[in-house]
Amino acid sequence: MNERRLRVDLVMDMTRTPLACFLDVSKSWKNEKKLFENIKTNVLCKDVERQALLRFKQGVIDHGDQLASWVSEEKECCSWVGIVCDNFTGHVHQIRLRGVDGNCRVNDYTTTKPYDEASQEMLGGDISSSLLHLKQLRHLDLSCNDFGGIQIPSFMGSLANLRYLNLSSSRFGGIIPPQLGNLSELQVLGLGSFYDKTFGSESTQLLNMQWLSSLRSLHHLDMSGVDLSKAINWFQVMNTLPSLVKLHLSSCQLPHVHPFVPSLNITSLSLLDLSGNYFDSSFVPRWIFSITGLVSLDLTECNFHGPIPSSIDSFRNLTALKFLHVSGNDFMNSSFVLKGLSSIGSTLISLDISSCGVSSPVLDTLHNLTSLHSLDMSNNQLTKAIPKSLADLCSLRNIDLENNNFQNMSLIFLLGSIFECESPRLESLSLTNSKISGHLPDSIGRLSFLRSLSLSDNLISGSIPNSIGRLLSLEILDLRINQLNGSLPESIGLLSKLEFLGFSYNLLTGVVTEAHFAKLARLKVLWGTGNNLVLRPRVANWTPSFHLQTLGLNSWDLGHQFPLWLQFQRNLIRLELINTSISSTIPELFWRSIPNLETLKMSQNNFQGRLFGFPASLAVIDLSSNNFSGPLPQLPKSSSVNTLDLSNNSFVGSLHHLLCLYGGESLDFLNLANNQLSGVIPKCWVKWPNLSFLNLDNNNFSGVIPRTLGSLSSLGTLNMCNNKLSGRLPVSLRNLKNLEILQLARNELAGRIPTWFGRELSSLRILNLRSNKFDGDIPRELCDLTVIRILVLAHNNLSGNIPRCFNKFDVLSGKDTTPDGRIFTLSRLGTDLLGSASLVTKGREDTYSTILRLVMILDLSSNNFSGHIPSELMTLQALQSLNLSRNQLTGRISENIGDMKSLESFDISLNQLSGELPMSLSSLSFLSSFNVSYNNLTGRVPSSTQLQGFNESSFFGNQLCGDPLTRRCRIEVPDRDEQEDHDGSHGTEWGLIISTVSGFIVGFWVVLAPLLVSTSWRITYFSFLRDMWYKFYDFIRKYCCNMFPK
Repeated sequence: MNERRLRVDLVMDMTRTPLACFLDVSKSWKNEKKLFENIKTNVLCKDVERQALLRFKQGVIDHGDQLASWVSEEKECCSWVGIVCDNFTGHVHQIRLRGVDGNCRVNDYTTTKPYDEASQEMLGGDISSSLLHLKQLRHLDLSCNDFGGIQIPSFMGSLANLRYLNLSSSRFGGIIPPQLGNLSELQVLGLGSFYDKTFGSESTQLLNMQWLSSLRSLHHLDMSGVDLSKAINWFQVMNTLPSLVKLHLSSCQLPHVHPFVPSLNITSLSLLDLSGNYFDSSFVPRWIFSITGLVSLDLTECNFHGPIPSSIDSFRNLTALKFLHVSGNDFMNSSFVLKGLSSIGSTLISLDISSCGVSSPVLDTLHNLTSLHSLDMSNNQLTKAIPKSLADLCSLRNIDLENNNFQNMSLIFLLGSIFECESPRLESLSLTNSKISGHLPDSIGRLSFLRSLSLSDNLISGSIPNSIGRLLSLEILDLRINQLNGSLPESIGLLSKLEFLGFSYNLLTGVVTEAHFAKLARLKVLWGTGNNLVLRPRVANWTPSFHLQTLGLNSWDLGHQFPLWLQFQRNLIRLELINTSISSTIPELFWRSIPNLETLKMSQNNFQGRLFGFPASLAVIDLSSNNFSGPLPQLPKSSSVNTLDLSNNSFVGSLHHLLCLYGGESLDFLNLANNQLSGVIPKCWVKWPNLSFLNLDNNNFSGVIPRTLGSLSSLGTLNMCNNKLSGRLPVSLRNLKNLEILQLARNELAGRIPTWFGRELSSLRILNLRSNKFDGDIPRELCDLTVIRILVLAHNNLSGNIPRCFNKFDVLSGKDTTPDGRIFTLSRLGTDLLGSASLVTKGREDTYSTILRLVMILDLSSNNFSGHIPSELMTLQALQSLNLSRNQLTGRISENIGDMKSLESFDISLNQLSGELPMSLSSLSFLSSFNVSYNNLTGRVPSSTQLQGFNESSFFGNQLCGDPLTRRCRIEVPDRDEQEDHDGSHGTEWGLIISTVSGFIVGFWVVLAPLLVSTSWRITYFSFLRDMWYKFYDFIRKYCCNMFPK
C-alpha cells in the first residue's frame, strides 16, 4: 500500500548506508549519469571499439531510446550515453547502462502503474559477444533491465580486465556460467535480483559455486534471489574469499547454514545479509559471532531458533555492529541474548527485532542503546510501557511497535518520556493494531520532526487535537479504524508536506470545507471513509491544490450534485464514493479527466442517466445500486477491466453490444443482476475465457441457456435465477469443473436433472433449481456432490423415492473437514464472490449474502416424491433446514431424527405420514421452526421447550394431543371390578396378615423357650451380657480420661 511504502522510505533513510542495495556502492546513478555525460575529452575512441558497441546496440531492444546517441555518424563514442573512456588512450573503460535510474523494484514506486511504465524503458534482447573487442573494459553495468530470461553469456568470462560486473535485477535465467570464475581481477560482482514477493526474482541458479573461489580479489558479492538450493558448498566457497567485505545472499534458498562451525576465515567482512532464507529448525550459527568486524548484519526471516549456548558470547564480540536486523527469529526472545546485545548497545544505530516473540519481561533486560536511531519491535508480545533504560528515547528517530498488545494503555503512558523530551527527534512512529486506548495528547504537537504517524486500528477515542497542525514535517498521518469523535480540525490543512491522510472508520461528524485542505498541495492519498461528515466547500468552483492518486469518501454527504472538483484530479488511480447522496448524472467531462483511473467504486448512490463507455485504464468498476438507465455501456477495445458490477440499476436491452463486440482475458467478475435486461443470452462467451463470477439474476432474459457457457472453464459462480429461460440444460455445462455455485431458480427449465451433475460438477457447494419444470427421479449420481451445502429442488415435477444415498453428503453430515473452495473463500477488492441466494427457511423466503457460506439447507418441497423418508437423511448432522413438505411421503418419522443436532427448521407438512412423533425430537435444542401439519400422525406431542413453544397450527390436520394443542390426551383409568379381578381378592389381604403373625410367634419362642427351660443356658446368657457391659464401660472410661485429662 502507498502509506506502507512511504513509511518504509522514511525508516530506510536512517538505515540505508550499510544495508543499501548493491547498486549504491558509491553514489546514486543519477549523479553518475550527469557526471559522465559532461566528460569532455580530445581523444577519439578506438574505431574497433566503436564498431563493437554498434553491434552490441543492434542486439539489444531499446524501447526507451537510451542508446539514441549511439550512431555511426558520431565518431566519438566516448561521448555516447553510458560510455566512459580513458582520457589518454581512448579505450572504453566503462559501460554504464543501468535501467530506470536504478529503481528496478516494485517497491521503488508508489503504485504498479509507474513501475509498468518504467519497465517499458528497460533494455532487452541479446548481449552481443562484440563486447570482447573492448580489451580494456573494466566496468560493466547492465542492471535493472529486462533480458527476458536469457542465460548470462558465458563469453563474459573472457573480459579479463573487468573489475566491476553488475547484472542484478535484469531478469536473466538458467545456470550462471562458471566461466565468470576466470575474471580474476573482479572486485565487485552483482548477480542478485532484489527479491520481490509480488513479482518474484530472477530465475537464475547455481549448482556449484566452486568457481567463485578463483575470485580472490572480490570484496563485494551480491547473489540475492539466485537459487542456491543445490549449491551445498556455498559456505566453504565463501570461506575462501579473504578480501570479501560485503556479502548479499538474501532469498537464495540456502540448503544449510552450518550452525556448529565455530568461526569464519573472512575477517574483513563488514556486511552480511542472509535474510529470507528460512533455515527451518536450525539454531543460529556460531560462526556469525566470530566476525568481529561486522558493521551490518541482516538475518531477517531466517527462522533461527534458540537458545544460544552460554559458551557463546553471542553479540558481545560484535563491537563494531551498527545495523542489526533479525526479524522473524525467536532466538532473540531470550534475556541472555538481549543482555549480550546490551553490552555493545552504545554502537547500535538501527535495531529490528520484530516478529521475534519478545515479551515485556525479556525486553527489560535490554538497555544502554545510547546511539540508537531506529527501533523496530513490531509483531511481538509486548504489554508494558517501553522502559526508559532501553535507549535515549529523546534521540530516537524511528519507532515501530505495531501489532503488540498494549491493552488499555494510552499513548501518553506508553511513550510518555518522549513527550517529556525538551527536543524530541522522533521522525516516524507506528503503533498500528496495538490496542492503544485513551486520547491523543495535545502535547503531540511538540514532535516537530515527525514525518510519519501511524496509529490505525486501535481504540483511541476523543477528538483530534488542534495541535496536530504544528507537525509541519508530517508526510503520513494514519488514524484509521479508531473511535475518534468530534469534528475534523481545520489545522490539518496547515500540514503542507502531507502526502497520506487517513481517518476512515471513526466517529467524526460535522462539516468539512476547503479550509481543511488549504495547504495540502502534496497530498496523494486521502482516506475518510466511514464517518458522518459533510463536504461543503464555501467556494462554488473550488479547485483543490492537491492532485490525488487515491480518494475514499464513502458514507460522506457530498450533496446531490456530482463534485465538479473531481475533474481536476487527473492523477487519480483509485476513487471510492460509495453512499455519498449524489443523485445527478456523471458529467462527460469527468470520464475524460481520469486517464489513469484503475478502480472506480460509486455504488449505493442515486446516479441518473446513461453510461456510454469507460476509460480503457479502468480495471475495477462498481456502479451498482444506482439508477442508471438505457442500454448497457460498451467496453473499450483495449479494456483491462477485471471486475464489472452494474447490478441493481435500470439498464434495459440486450447483452450483445457489451459482451460480443470486443473480448478480453482480464474480465473475472461480471454482475448484471436486478436490472431490466431482456432478449436471449448471447453466445459469445468464448471471448471471456477467465470469467469466474457471472450473475444475471432477476432480469427478463428468455430462450435457452447457450452451449458456449460451457467454455468458461474458470467459472466458479453462475446465477441466472428469476428470468424466463426455457429448454433443457446444455450438456456443455459439464465442462465447468470449477463451478461451486449454480443457481437457476424461477425459470421455465425442463427435462430431467442431468446425471453428470454428480460426476462432472463435483465441486458444487450450492445447487438451486427451485421453481422450474424438472421432472423424473432424482438421479443417484447427485449423491456424489459430497461437498454440497445447499441443495434446493423445490417446486418442480420431480417424483419417485428420495434417494437413500444422501448420507454421502460429507459436509452436511459434518464429516468433511477440507477447506472451502476458491469462490467460498475469495473476495475481489471487497466484493464477496459468493454472491447471494433467495432461500426458503423457517417458513419464509429470505435473501442470504454475507452469511451464505454458513447456511446448510436441503429443500425438496412441492414435488411428487413418494415412499418413506430415508433413515439415511438422519445422518446429516450439520443440516440446519430440512423441508420435505407438499409431497406424497408415507410411513413413519425415523426415531433417529434426534441425531440431527444442528436442525433449526423442520417442515414435513402436507404429506401422508403416520405413526407417532418420535420422542427424540425433544433433543433438538436449536429447533426454531417446526411444521408437521396435515399428515396422519397420532399420539402425544413429545415434551420439550422447543416443541411446546410452537404455534398450534404447526400440528393441525393430525390426531395429535397434548401441549401446545388444546386437545388433551386421554388418560386410561381401569374400573373397580376389573382391578379387583386382576388382584385376585375382594377386600383385606388375609394371606399377608397370617404370614406376618406366624413369623413373629415362631421367632419369639425359638429364643425365649430355651431360657425358660434350661438353668445353665440362662446363667451363660446373662454372664455374657455382664461381660459385654464391663468391656463397654471400661472403653468409655479410658476414652474420657484421654480426652479430658486433669
